[in-house]
Amino acid sequence: MDRPTGVALVTVFLTGFPGFLGSALIERLLDRDRRVACLVQPKYREEAGRRAAELAGEDDEIRLYEGDITESDLGLDADDRTELQSECTEAFHLAAVYDLGVSRAVGEAVNVDGTEHVLDFVEGFDDLQRLHYVSTCYVSGRHDGVFAEDDLDVGQTFNNHYEATKFEAEVAVQERMAAGIPATIYRPAIVVGDSETGRTEKYDGPYYLLKFLLDQPGVAALPRPPGAGDCEINVVPRDYVVDAIDHLSALEASEGEVYQLCDPNPPTVAEMTDALAAAAGTRVLSVPAPKRPVKRALAWQPVRRWTGIEPAVLDYFDHPTRYVGPRAREHLAGTGIAPPPFESYVEAMARFVRGHPEIGSDARA
Repeated sequence: MDRPTGVALVTVFLTGFPGFLGSALIERLLDRDRRVACLVQPKYREEAGRRAAELAGEDDEIRLYEGDITESDLGLDADDRTELQSECTEAFHLAAVYDLGVSRAVGEAVNVDGTEHVLDFVEGFDDLQRLHYVSTCYVSGRHDGVFAEDDLDVGQTFNNHYEATKFEAEVAVQERMAAGIPATIYRPAIVVGDSETGRTEKYDGPYYLLKFLLDQPGVAALPRPPGAGDCEINVVPRDYVVDAIDHLSALEASEGEVYQLCDPNPPTVAEMTDALAAAAGTRVLSVPAPKRPVKRALAWQPVRRWTGIEPAVLDYFDHPTRYVGPRAREHLAGTGIAPPPFESYVEAMARFVRGHPEIGSDARA
């Protein structure tokens, strides 16, 4: 990749490569004359090497360091740690377990302890200009009402350990921000594939329902918990999230801010179900049913194998929270960066799923 002569490359430290968002974000950082130092778990080293070669060729603009955020000092040896802390001036922390069914122990180790370890590490930079931390809108838990960018601890309960541990991780980041660390927090809603190609890394969230509908030609019976029809489900495509983080992270004004990257006009659960069914070429027969018995049935292995649906997904059929992101919209105004309507890319999602049955729902750990 050619660079203008005499341009000094800023070195950025990044976790979460070669993951879904991390891989796309690196492309943008390279375009901004950044050299990227990636912390990579040993089990993903070969995959990361292939992906780095695709992105940067033979150039030394992506450097891989084996380590693990769950370990103190990120599992780096002393020489690598010294080199990174002396050279890096910016950091993007994306690594996390994105899995609704994650156990408390794994979520705590990766999402909470891992974030604390990254915070400790970047505070040791000789010249830290900014930490960019990717959180989630669902730190809201089951907050009943509107959840805004300035909200965090509102006395909420949580649907699962994923939400709870991401909440605890963001609390840690905000505490360090209050103590003076220069940081920006990004809270995407539920992230699905690319809005043009439908490409994604794993099938979770709305994909559980989409895959089930694709497997039920003609008509598909779906349980409808009380109140499900009117609840919103906030989904955004990967390209919007990457575009937004790329732009916002380059703004001086973004230091100290929290941005919710959400759809300002999200579909209700009923509207999303209808859109997915239309894309799948089937019709939905809604069957009123209490949520708890349905979750127990989905947890039974024969039913789970047949439907392919994670029981935790049912909690989002009656999720009481609405998300707003006025600060993100304000700071993205005039850029053309905005989440497209769900119905505009649901067909792309369905085409990709049909064409890639080999992809599963397992999260990186």
